[in-house]
Amino acid sequence: MDDPESAEGPRAQRAGLSALIPGRGFMASRKGQLLLAEWVVSLITFICYVASTAVALMTVPLIEFLWALFTFFAYSMKLNEQLKGIFWPLLDFIRCVSAAIIYFVISLVAVSKYSCGASKAAAVLGFIATIVYAFDFYIIFNDLIQFLKKGDSADDEPQRRKSDDDGTDSDSD
Repeated sequence: MDDPESAEGPRAQRAGLSALIPGRGFMASRKGQLLLAEWVVSLITFICYVASTAVALMTVPLIEFLWALFTFFAYSMKLNEQLKGIFWPLLDFIRCVSAAIIYFVISLVAVSKYSCGASKAAAVLGFIATIVYAFDFYIIFNDLIQFLKKGDSADDEPQRRKSDDDGTDSDSD
């Protein structure tokens, strides 16, 4: 008889915490590398803000770190394919746009208002995070545009056929 665990795939065979480790395929993908970079930069930025006099600004990197970590594991565990009710590319686009804007603003505040070295380091890392998130939302935006263009071209064909059929009169004798 067939083993039911082998029918579920290789992820079902891994037990415990090792099942949470993303596969090499995802880590080699552009999305996997960007998400990894986002949560690593967010974590380091959070640590710098905690160690600085700009402690009031530490909430943003913490939230972005947790959100990037969730998105990283959601994509690596293929939750985006299992939860069909959520439009994942749009959610990811909103996440990246908001993170890039917020990181840019708090980095400007940290540079202009605080003078300690850890605040300056956090601001520099915040600008790096802004670039990483902006690059991610640029890629997502291009993917969304290509997806919408595919949908528009499929919708145009029936209209073209209908307009071609309108020119002929099949009732005339």
